[in-house]
Amino acid sequence: MSEKTLTIAHRKDRSRRTHVKARVTGRPRLIVFRSNKAIYAQIFDDETGKAIAGVSSLKSKKKGVEAAAEVGKTIAELGKAKKIKEVSFDRNGYRYHGRVKALADSAREGGLQF
Repeated sequence: MSEKTLTIAHRKDRSRRTHVKARVTGRPRLIVFRSNKAIYAQIFDDETGKAIAGVSSLKSKKKGVEAAAEVGKTIAELGKAKKIKEVSFDRNGYRYHGRVKALADSAREGGLQF
């Protein structure tokens, strides 16, 4: 897609996402993707270009904020199993509110630091 065909909203989304990625330190990123039905989280290592761990709420019977909290707890456990303690939180342009906030809070309670 060329820059001319993008709408103003798309340009703002893209700049918000790339702005977060530009500030990334040497730590792995905890990336959040949110759809209408599910929420996904993965720990990604930018140096190697590979995902270290990932989890979603697709198979969970819970919905909304409860499912996001469950995903945050699970991703923290997977990160601890891979000996990852510190991550950079990449909210992928989503507002830090609702499901994104619940995921982040439960990941912190699970032992991840960001």
